[in-house]
Amino acid sequence: MTSEVDETPGTAEALGYEQARDELIEVVRRLEAGGTTLEESLALWERGEELAKVCRRWLDGARARLDAALAEEAADDEDAE
Repeated sequence: MTSEVDETPGTAEALGYEQARDELIEVVRRLEAGGTTLEESLALWERGEELAKVCRRWLDGARARLDAALAEEAADDEDAE
């Protein structure tokens, strides 16, 4: 059985949130299904960790943008008063 995990360094960094999330879901599904060698399981686990970090960065960035927009809106409201 060959591993279908993309082990190219840095490729996860270029993924959008949805792509990283979808691939992470697939990694988790494959790990939960079993039937992989120890080496394949470790490669899947490492890829999953990398993908989870990418998702976290996207979510943190989205949170920062929302916080900035809310702060700007609050400042505009204070200026209007």
